[in-house]
Amino acid sequence: MARGNRSPDEIDPAGLIVPIEDRDHHRGPIGARYSLVEYGDFTNERCRDLVDTLADLARELENDLCVAFRSFPDTKRSPEARRAAEVAEAAEEQGKFWLMHDRLFEHQSELGETLYRKLARELPLDLEVFDRDLRSGEAARRVDEDVESGIEAGVVEAPTLFVNGRMHVGPHEFDDLLAALQRPRAGA
Repeated sequence: MARGNRSPDEIDPAGLIVPIEDRDHHRGPIGARYSLVEYGDFTNERCRDLVDTLADLARELENDLCVAFRSFPDTKRSPEARRAAEVAEAAEEQGKFWLMHDRLFEHQSELGETLYRKLARELPLDLEVFDRDLRSGEAARRVDEDVESGIEAGVVEAPTLFVNGRMHVGPHEFDDLLAALQRPRAGA
């Protein structure tokens, strides 16, 4: 049975091994009252569906929420998963991770080198720098770090969410995530 199909009583949710830090792609202040980390895959439809939900949560909670995205590409399910994650990382080198993130999800059915070049021109990115950053291996290393931290934290598939440092095993709907974020923490 997949993690998403189990009840919360059947799972001992793992904690986030690597907390949100400056190297993460995040919206909202690090150290905000609430945190949400998504281990996601640009080829995954459920991750695409989360984009608007997470944006709505950010609007609702404003500076009380820090949302971070870490890549967890499923290369067995999609051959483009890894490359799309690397493209987003290369865009980050020019300060445009979130713009690329949003565009990759908007054009999820078109992922491939033709789209990546088109998006890089539209953002706009310096194409020479973008290509160099993809070839350098730095983007691949960043993806590897995200995957490794996810595996250490118990992630087996995307999307996996960590709410306030704990793996979220409930639904990924707005009301459910808002309630999970605002639930008092044990020992608090």
